[in-house]
Amino acid sequence: MNGYIYPNEANVVWTVMIVIYPYITGLVAGAFIISALYHVFNQKVFKPVSKLALVSALSLLLVAPIPLLLHLSQPLRAFNIMLTPNPSSAMAGFGYIYSFYLMIVLLEIWFIYRKNIVTMAEKSAGLSKIGYGLLSLGAKDLSPGTLAMDNRIINTLAVIGIPAAFGLHGYVGFIFGGIKANPWWSSPLMPVIFIASAVVSGTALLILVYGIGSRLRKREPDHQCMTALNKYLWIFLIVAVSLEALEIVNAGYQAKSYWPAVYGLLTQQIPLSFFGIQLLLGGLVPLILLPAARLKSFAREWQQRLTMIAAGLIVVGVFAMRWNVVIGGQLLSKTGMGYSGYVVPLLGREGLLMAVVVLILPIILFSVLSQIFPPWPKDEAAISEQIEVSKSRPELRSGTVG
Repeated sequence: MNGYIYPNEANVVWTVMIVIYPYITGLVAGAFIISALYHVFNQKVFKPVSKLALVSALSLLLVAPIPLLLHLSQPLRAFNIMLTPNPSSAMAGFGYIYSFYLMIVLLEIWFIYRKNIVTMAEKSAGLSKIGYGLLSLGAKDLSPGTLAMDNRIINTLAVIGIPAAFGLHGYVGFIFGGIKANPWWSSPLMPVIFIASAVVSGTALLILVYGIGSRLRKREPDHQCMTALNKYLWIFLIVAVSLEALEIVNAGYQAKSYWPAVYGLLTQQIPLSFFGIQLLLGGLVPLILLPAARLKSFAREWQQRLTMIAAGLIVVGVFAMRWNVVIGGQLLSKTGMGYSGYVVPLLGREGLLMAVVVLILPIILFSVLSQIFPPWPKDEAAISEQIEVSKSRPELRSGTVG
Protein backbone atom coordinates (compact mmCIF):
# COMPACT_ATOMS: atom_id res chain seq x y z
CA MET A 1 0.00 0.00 0.00
CA ASN A 2 1.14 3.52 -0.68
CA GLY A 3 -0.39 6.98 -0.55
CA TYR A 4 -3.76 7.84 0.97
CA ILE A 5 -6.28 5.00 0.96
CA TYR A 6 -9.38 4.22 3.00
CA PRO A 7 -9.19 1.42 5.60
CA ASN A 8 -11.70 -0.74 3.71
CA GLU A 9 -9.43 -0.65 0.65
CA ALA A 10 -6.51 -2.34 2.37
CA ASN A 11 -7.64 -5.78 1.16
CA VAL A 12 -8.58 -6.77 -2.38
CA VAL A 13 -12.02 -8.34 -2.11
CA TRP A 14 -12.44 -9.72 -5.64
CA THR A 15 -9.50 -12.08 -5.95
CA VAL A 16 -8.03 -14.31 -8.65
CA MET A 17 -11.24 -16.38 -8.78
CA ILE A 18 -13.11 -13.33 -10.04
CA VAL A 19 -10.40 -13.00 -12.68
CA ILE A 20 -10.86 -16.61 -13.81
CA TYR A 21 -14.65 -16.35 -13.91
CA PRO A 22 -14.93 -13.76 -16.74
CA TYR A 23 -11.95 -15.38 -18.45
CA ILE A 24 -13.70 -18.76 -18.72
CA THR A 25 -17.05 -17.27 -19.76
CA GLY A 26 -15.23 -15.35 -22.49
CA LEU A 27 -13.69 -18.54 -23.83
CA VAL A 28 -17.16 -20.12 -23.89
CA ALA A 29 -18.68 -17.27 -25.89
CA GLY A 30 -15.83 -17.11 -28.37
CA ALA A 31 -15.84 -20.85 -29.09
CA PHE A 32 -19.61 -20.84 -29.63
CA ILE A 33 -19.37 -18.01 -32.17
CA ILE A 34 -17.13 -20.11 -34.45
CA SER A 35 -19.67 -22.93 -34.34
CA ALA A 36 -22.42 -20.44 -35.16
CA LEU A 37 -20.48 -19.21 -38.19
CA TYR A 38 -20.82 -22.72 -39.61
CA HIS A 39 -24.44 -23.44 -38.66
CA VAL A 40 -25.97 -19.99 -39.14
CA PHE A 41 -23.80 -18.24 -41.71
CA ASN A 42 -23.02 -21.37 -43.73
CA GLN A 43 -19.24 -20.98 -43.47
CA LYS A 44 -18.44 -24.52 -44.61
CA VAL A 45 -14.74 -23.96 -44.04
CA PHE A 46 -15.39 -24.27 -40.28
CA LYS A 47 -16.97 -27.72 -40.53
CA PRO A 48 -13.86 -29.49 -39.14
CA VAL A 49 -14.11 -27.47 -35.90
CA SER A 50 -17.88 -26.92 -35.62
CA LYS A 51 -18.45 -29.82 -33.22
CA LEU A 52 -15.11 -29.29 -31.52
CA ALA A 53 -16.15 -25.72 -30.71
CA LEU A 54 -19.40 -26.86 -29.08
CA VAL A 55 -17.82 -29.62 -27.00
CA SER A 56 -15.10 -27.19 -25.90
CA ALA A 57 -17.72 -24.59 -25.01
CA LEU A 58 -19.67 -27.11 -22.92
CA SER A 59 -16.50 -28.19 -21.09
CA LEU A 60 -15.77 -24.59 -20.19
CA LEU A 61 -19.38 -23.75 -19.42
CA LEU A 62 -19.69 -26.49 -16.81
CA VAL A 63 -16.66 -25.05 -14.97
CA ALA A 64 -17.69 -21.38 -15.23
CA PRO A 65 -19.66 -21.20 -11.92
CA ILE A 66 -16.93 -22.91 -9.87
CA PRO A 67 -14.74 -19.79 -9.37
CA LEU A 68 -17.77 -17.90 -8.08
CA LEU A 69 -18.74 -20.71 -5.72
CA LEU A 70 -15.17 -20.87 -4.38
CA HIS A 71 -15.23 -17.11 -3.81
CA LEU A 72 -18.47 -17.15 -1.83
CA SER A 73 -18.28 -17.68 1.91
CA GLN A 74 -21.58 -19.55 1.78
CA PRO A 75 -21.76 -21.10 -1.71
CA LEU A 76 -25.04 -22.88 -0.94
CA ARG A 77 -26.72 -19.48 -0.94
CA ALA A 78 -26.11 -19.33 -4.68
CA PHE A 79 -29.34 -21.29 -5.19
CA ASN A 80 -31.30 -18.38 -3.70
CA ILE A 81 -31.17 -16.55 -7.03
CA MET A 82 -33.44 -19.28 -8.38
CA LEU A 83 -35.53 -19.88 -5.27
CA THR A 84 -36.12 -16.16 -4.60
CA PRO A 85 -35.51 -14.50 -7.98
CA ASN A 86 -34.74 -10.81 -8.20
CA PRO A 87 -34.67 -9.77 -11.89
CA SER A 88 -33.46 -6.27 -11.00
CA SER A 89 -30.21 -7.58 -9.48
CA ALA A 90 -27.24 -7.29 -11.82
CA MET A 91 -25.34 -9.87 -9.76
CA ALA A 92 -28.18 -12.39 -9.95
CA GLY A 93 -28.28 -11.91 -13.71
CA PHE A 94 -25.48 -14.45 -14.12
CA GLY A 95 -27.71 -17.23 -12.81
CA TYR A 96 -30.48 -16.52 -15.31
CA ILE A 97 -28.22 -15.92 -18.31
CA TYR A 98 -25.98 -18.87 -17.50
CA SER A 99 -28.90 -21.28 -17.07
CA PHE A 100 -30.47 -20.19 -20.35
CA TYR A 101 -27.21 -20.41 -22.26
CA LEU A 102 -26.36 -23.82 -20.77
CA MET A 103 -29.74 -25.10 -21.93
CA ILE A 104 -29.07 -23.78 -25.46
CA VAL A 105 -25.65 -25.47 -25.67
CA LEU A 106 -26.92 -28.77 -24.25
CA LEU A 107 -29.86 -28.87 -26.66
CA GLU A 108 -27.70 -28.02 -29.67
CA ILE A 109 -25.15 -30.71 -28.81
CA TRP A 110 -27.92 -33.26 -28.27
CA PHE A 111 -29.56 -32.57 -31.63
CA ILE A 112 -26.19 -32.57 -33.43
CA TYR A 113 -25.19 -35.93 -31.92
CA ARG A 114 -28.67 -37.51 -31.79
CA LYS A 115 -28.02 -39.70 -34.83
CA ASN A 116 -24.74 -40.93 -33.38
CA ILE A 117 -26.34 -41.51 -29.97
CA VAL A 118 -29.22 -43.56 -31.40
CA THR A 119 -26.85 -45.58 -33.59
CA MET A 120 -24.60 -46.35 -30.64
CA ALA A 121 -27.60 -47.27 -28.46
CA GLU A 122 -28.81 -49.79 -31.05
CA LYS A 123 -25.51 -51.39 -32.03
CA SER A 124 -23.33 -51.27 -28.93
CA ALA A 125 -23.54 -53.56 -25.91
CA GLY A 126 -23.23 -53.49 -22.13
CA LEU A 127 -22.96 -50.23 -20.24
CA SER A 128 -22.42 -48.27 -23.46
CA LYS A 129 -25.78 -49.46 -24.75
CA ILE A 130 -27.52 -48.43 -21.52
CA GLY A 131 -25.76 -45.06 -21.38
CA TYR A 132 -26.48 -44.14 -24.98
CA GLY A 133 -30.03 -45.43 -24.58
CA LEU A 134 -30.58 -42.97 -21.74
CA LEU A 135 -28.96 -40.16 -23.73
CA SER A 136 -31.27 -40.81 -26.67
CA LEU A 137 -34.28 -39.86 -24.47
CA GLY A 138 -36.37 -42.31 -26.44
CA ALA A 139 -36.12 -40.26 -29.66
CA LYS A 140 -34.88 -43.01 -31.99
CA ASP A 141 -36.45 -41.93 -35.28
CA LEU A 142 -33.71 -41.47 -37.89
CA SER A 143 -35.90 -40.95 -40.92
CA PRO A 144 -34.77 -38.27 -43.43
CA GLY A 145 -37.65 -36.00 -42.45
CA THR A 146 -36.77 -36.18 -38.75
CA LEU A 147 -33.07 -35.56 -39.42
CA ALA A 148 -33.99 -32.55 -41.58
CA MET A 149 -36.08 -31.22 -38.70
CA ASP A 150 -33.09 -31.76 -36.38
CA ASN A 151 -30.97 -29.58 -38.68
CA ARG A 152 -33.57 -26.81 -38.61
CA ILE A 153 -33.69 -26.94 -34.82
CA ILE A 154 -29.87 -26.84 -34.68
CA ASN A 155 -29.81 -23.72 -36.85
CA THR A 156 -32.51 -22.09 -34.72
CA LEU A 157 -30.63 -22.86 -31.49
CA ALA A 158 -27.43 -21.45 -33.01
CA VAL A 159 -29.24 -18.24 -33.93
CA ILE A 160 -30.61 -17.90 -30.39
CA GLY A 161 -27.23 -18.81 -28.94
CA ILE A 162 -25.38 -15.90 -30.58
CA PRO A 163 -27.08 -13.13 -28.54
CA ALA A 164 -27.09 -15.45 -25.53
CA ALA A 165 -23.31 -15.85 -25.82
CA PHE A 166 -22.87 -12.10 -26.11
CA GLY A 167 -25.20 -11.60 -23.15
CA LEU A 168 -23.30 -14.12 -21.02
CA HIS A 169 -20.05 -12.21 -21.30
CA GLY A 170 -21.38 -8.72 -21.99
CA TYR A 171 -23.15 -9.02 -18.65
CA VAL A 172 -19.75 -9.28 -16.92
CA GLY A 173 -18.60 -6.11 -18.62
CA PHE A 174 -21.86 -4.48 -17.58
CA ILE A 175 -21.16 -5.35 -13.93
CA PHE A 176 -17.82 -3.56 -14.00
CA GLY A 177 -18.89 -0.72 -16.29
CA GLY A 178 -21.85 0.05 -14.05
CA ILE A 179 -19.72 0.73 -10.95
CA LYS A 180 -19.61 4.51 -11.17
CA ALA A 181 -17.38 5.01 -8.15
CA ASN A 182 -14.42 3.34 -9.84
CA PRO A 183 -12.95 5.38 -12.72
CA TRP A 184 -11.00 2.39 -14.07
CA TRP A 185 -14.24 0.40 -14.47
CA SER A 186 -16.92 2.97 -15.14
CA SER A 187 -17.09 3.12 -18.93
CA PRO A 188 -19.87 2.50 -21.48
CA LEU A 189 -17.26 0.68 -23.59
CA MET A 190 -16.63 -1.95 -20.92
CA PRO A 191 -19.35 -4.45 -22.05
CA VAL A 192 -18.28 -4.07 -25.69
CA ILE A 193 -14.60 -4.56 -24.80
CA PHE A 194 -15.44 -7.70 -22.82
CA ILE A 195 -17.45 -9.13 -25.72
CA ALA A 196 -14.71 -8.37 -28.26
CA SER A 197 -12.00 -9.92 -26.09
CA ALA A 198 -14.25 -12.94 -25.46
CA VAL A 199 -14.59 -13.65 -29.18
CA VAL A 200 -10.83 -13.21 -29.59
CA SER A 201 -9.88 -15.51 -26.71
CA GLY A 202 -12.42 -18.20 -27.65
CA THR A 203 -11.24 -18.27 -31.26
CA ALA A 204 -7.61 -18.41 -30.16
CA LEU A 205 -8.32 -21.26 -27.76
CA LEU A 206 -10.14 -23.19 -30.49
CA ILE A 207 -7.09 -22.86 -32.75
CA LEU A 208 -4.89 -24.27 -29.98
CA VAL A 209 -7.27 -27.15 -29.21
CA TYR A 210 -7.66 -28.02 -32.88
CA GLY A 211 -3.96 -27.74 -33.69
CA ILE A 212 -2.63 -29.55 -30.60
CA GLY A 213 -5.41 -32.14 -30.70
CA SER A 214 -4.74 -32.94 -34.34
CA ARG A 215 -1.05 -33.44 -33.68
CA LEU A 216 -1.69 -35.63 -30.63
CA ARG A 217 -3.93 -37.78 -32.83
CA LYS A 218 -1.23 -37.74 -35.53
CA ARG A 219 -3.57 -36.05 -37.96
CA GLU A 220 -2.92 -33.08 -40.19
CA PRO A 221 -5.15 -30.07 -39.36
CA ASP A 222 -7.32 -28.90 -42.23
CA HIS A 223 -5.25 -26.11 -43.77
CA GLN A 224 -8.19 -24.14 -45.16
CA CYS A 225 -9.90 -24.23 -41.78
CA MET A 226 -6.76 -23.06 -39.98
CA THR A 227 -6.29 -20.26 -42.49
CA ALA A 228 -9.91 -19.14 -42.06
CA LEU A 229 -9.55 -19.21 -38.27
CA ASN A 230 -6.39 -17.14 -38.67
CA LYS A 231 -8.18 -14.50 -40.74
CA TYR A 232 -11.18 -14.24 -38.42
CA LEU A 233 -8.96 -14.13 -35.35
CA TRP A 234 -6.94 -11.31 -36.89
CA ILE A 235 -10.11 -9.30 -37.62
CA PHE A 236 -11.49 -9.93 -34.13
CA LEU A 237 -8.15 -8.94 -32.59
CA ILE A 238 -8.02 -5.66 -34.51
CA VAL A 239 -11.44 -4.75 -33.12
CA ALA A 240 -10.54 -5.78 -29.55
CA VAL A 241 -7.18 -3.98 -29.44
CA SER A 242 -8.67 -0.87 -31.03
CA LEU A 243 -11.43 -0.71 -28.42
CA GLU A 244 -9.00 -1.18 -25.55
CA ALA A 245 -6.67 1.50 -26.89
CA LEU A 246 -9.59 3.82 -27.61
CA GLU A 247 -10.76 3.62 -24.01
CA ILE A 248 -7.34 4.65 -22.66
CA VAL A 249 -6.80 7.38 -25.26
CA ASN A 250 -10.26 8.78 -24.63
CA ALA A 251 -9.72 8.89 -20.86
CA GLY A 252 -6.31 10.53 -21.29
CA TYR A 253 -7.60 13.06 -23.81
CA GLN A 254 -10.49 14.14 -21.58
CA ALA A 255 -8.04 14.40 -18.66
CA LYS A 256 -10.75 14.42 -16.03
CA SER A 257 -10.00 14.69 -12.35
CA TYR A 258 -9.43 10.95 -11.99
CA TRP A 259 -6.93 10.66 -14.87
CA PRO A 260 -3.74 11.19 -12.76
CA ALA A 261 -4.80 8.27 -10.55
CA VAL A 262 -5.50 6.03 -13.58
CA TYR A 263 -2.23 7.09 -15.20
CA GLY A 264 -0.37 6.20 -12.02
CA LEU A 265 -2.12 2.83 -11.95
CA LEU A 266 -1.00 2.03 -15.49
CA THR A 267 2.56 3.29 -15.18
CA GLN A 268 3.39 2.38 -11.58
CA GLN A 269 1.20 -0.52 -10.44
CA ILE A 270 0.41 -2.69 -13.49
CA PRO A 271 2.81 -1.58 -16.27
CA LEU A 272 4.14 -5.09 -16.95
CA SER A 273 0.77 -6.84 -17.13
CA PHE A 274 -0.89 -3.98 -19.05
CA PHE A 275 1.72 -2.72 -21.50
CA GLY A 276 3.98 -5.78 -21.58
CA ILE A 277 1.56 -8.74 -21.60
CA GLN A 278 -1.87 -7.38 -22.53
CA LEU A 279 -0.99 -4.88 -25.25
CA LEU A 280 2.42 -6.05 -26.52
CA LEU A 281 2.48 -9.86 -26.25
CA GLY A 282 -1.28 -10.34 -26.39
CA GLY A 283 -2.02 -7.62 -28.94
CA LEU A 284 0.67 -6.13 -31.13
CA VAL A 285 2.81 -9.26 -31.59
CA PRO A 286 -0.16 -11.46 -32.69
CA LEU A 287 -1.32 -8.65 -35.00
CA ILE A 288 1.99 -9.10 -36.82
CA LEU A 289 2.25 -12.90 -36.56
CA LEU A 290 -1.24 -13.70 -37.85
CA PRO A 291 -0.93 -12.04 -41.29
CA ALA A 292 2.68 -13.22 -41.49
CA ALA A 293 1.47 -16.79 -41.03
CA ARG A 294 -0.62 -16.48 -44.20
CA LEU A 295 2.36 -15.59 -46.39
CA LYS A 296 2.92 -18.18 -49.09
CA SER A 297 6.67 -17.97 -48.56
CA PHE A 298 6.18 -20.10 -45.41
CA ALA A 299 5.52 -23.82 -45.62
CA ARG A 300 2.12 -25.03 -44.39
CA GLU A 301 3.61 -26.44 -41.23
CA TRP A 302 5.19 -23.12 -40.32
CA GLN A 303 2.01 -21.22 -41.21
CA GLN A 304 0.11 -23.34 -38.70
CA ARG A 305 2.86 -23.05 -36.10
CA LEU A 306 2.88 -19.26 -36.31
CA THR A 307 -0.91 -19.21 -36.08
CA MET A 308 -0.81 -21.36 -32.96
CA ILE A 309 1.94 -19.25 -31.39
CA ALA A 310 -0.14 -16.12 -31.99
CA ALA A 311 -3.20 -17.86 -30.55
CA GLY A 312 -1.26 -18.86 -27.43
CA LEU A 313 -0.06 -15.29 -26.90
CA ILE A 314 -3.62 -14.01 -27.29
CA VAL A 315 -4.97 -16.46 -24.69
CA VAL A 316 -2.33 -15.22 -22.23
CA GLY A 317 -2.94 -11.59 -23.18
CA VAL A 318 -6.69 -11.81 -22.59
CA PHE A 319 -6.07 -13.36 -19.17
CA ALA A 320 -3.81 -10.39 -18.40
CA MET A 321 -6.61 -8.08 -19.55
CA ARG A 322 -9.03 -9.72 -17.09
CA TRP A 323 -6.40 -9.41 -14.35
CA ASN A 324 -5.80 -5.73 -15.09
CA VAL A 325 -9.51 -4.96 -15.02
CA VAL A 326 -10.51 -6.96 -11.93
CA ILE A 327 -7.40 -6.62 -9.76
CA GLY A 328 -6.16 -3.33 -11.21
CA GLY A 329 -9.45 -1.62 -10.55
CA GLN A 330 -9.28 -2.56 -6.88
CA LEU A 331 -5.73 -1.29 -6.47
CA LEU A 332 -6.93 2.24 -7.21
CA SER A 333 -7.94 4.07 -4.05
CA LYS A 334 -11.15 6.07 -4.07
CA THR A 335 -9.20 8.99 -2.69
CA GLY A 336 -7.35 9.11 -6.00
CA MET A 337 -4.12 9.51 -4.05
CA GLY A 338 -3.04 5.99 -3.22
CA TYR A 339 -2.88 2.36 -4.27
CA SER A 340 -3.31 -0.92 -2.45
CA GLY A 341 -1.54 -4.19 -3.29
CA TYR A 342 -2.44 -7.80 -4.00
CA VAL A 343 -0.40 -10.99 -3.98
CA VAL A 344 -2.07 -14.31 -4.82
CA PRO A 345 -1.70 -16.73 -1.89
CA LEU A 346 -0.41 -20.20 -2.70
CA LEU A 347 -2.99 -22.21 -0.74
CA GLY A 348 -6.65 -21.74 0.18
CA ARG A 349 -9.85 -21.84 -1.83
CA GLU A 350 -8.80 -18.63 -3.60
CA GLY A 351 -5.11 -19.43 -3.84
CA LEU A 352 -2.82 -20.00 -6.79
CA LEU A 353 -2.98 -23.78 -6.50
CA MET A 354 -6.79 -23.80 -6.59
CA ALA A 355 -6.76 -21.39 -9.54
CA VAL A 356 -4.56 -23.82 -11.50
CA VAL A 357 -6.93 -26.68 -10.64
CA VAL A 358 -9.93 -24.70 -11.90
CA LEU A 359 -8.15 -23.91 -15.17
CA ILE A 360 -7.24 -27.60 -15.64
CA LEU A 361 -10.78 -28.84 -15.00
CA PRO A 362 -12.09 -27.93 -18.50
CA ILE A 363 -9.29 -30.03 -20.03
CA ILE A 364 -10.35 -33.05 -17.95
CA LEU A 365 -14.01 -32.50 -18.81
CA PHE A 366 -13.19 -32.15 -22.49
CA SER A 367 -11.34 -35.49 -22.39
CA VAL A 368 -14.42 -37.17 -20.92
CA LEU A 369 -17.02 -35.45 -23.10
CA SER A 370 -15.06 -36.11 -26.28
CA GLN A 371 -15.47 -39.84 -25.63
CA ILE A 372 -19.24 -39.44 -25.55
CA PHE A 373 -19.53 -36.74 -28.21
CA PRO A 374 -16.63 -37.29 -30.66
CA PRO A 375 -15.67 -33.82 -31.92
CA TRP A 376 -13.33 -35.07 -34.65
CA PRO A 377 -15.04 -36.05 -37.96
CA LYS A 378 -12.66 -38.95 -38.61
CA ASP A 379 -13.30 -40.33 -35.13
CA GLU A 380 -17.02 -40.48 -35.88
CA ALA A 381 -16.30 -42.37 -39.10
CA ALA A 382 -14.12 -44.83 -37.18
CA ILE A 383 -16.88 -45.37 -34.61
CA SER A 384 -19.43 -46.08 -37.34
CA GLU A 385 -17.03 -48.55 -38.99
CA GLN A 386 -16.41 -50.27 -35.66
CA ILE A 387 -20.17 -50.58 -35.08
CA GLU A 388 -20.69 -52.17 -38.48
CA VAL A 389 -17.90 -54.69 -37.83
CA SER A 390 -19.36 -55.46 -34.41
CA LYS A 391 -22.78 -55.99 -35.98
CA SER A 392 -21.42 -58.51 -38.51
CA ARG A 393 -19.31 -60.32 -35.89
CA PRO A 394 -21.36 -60.91 -32.70
CA GLU A 395 -18.36 -62.39 -30.86
CA LEU A 396 -16.83 -58.87 -30.73
CA ARG A 397 -19.79 -57.63 -28.75
CA SER A 398 -19.68 -60.54 -26.31
CA GLY A 399 -16.02 -59.93 -25.61
CA THR A 400 -14.90 -63.49 -26.48
CA VAL A 401 -12.27 -62.27 -28.92
CA GLY A 402 -9.14 -60.62 -27.51
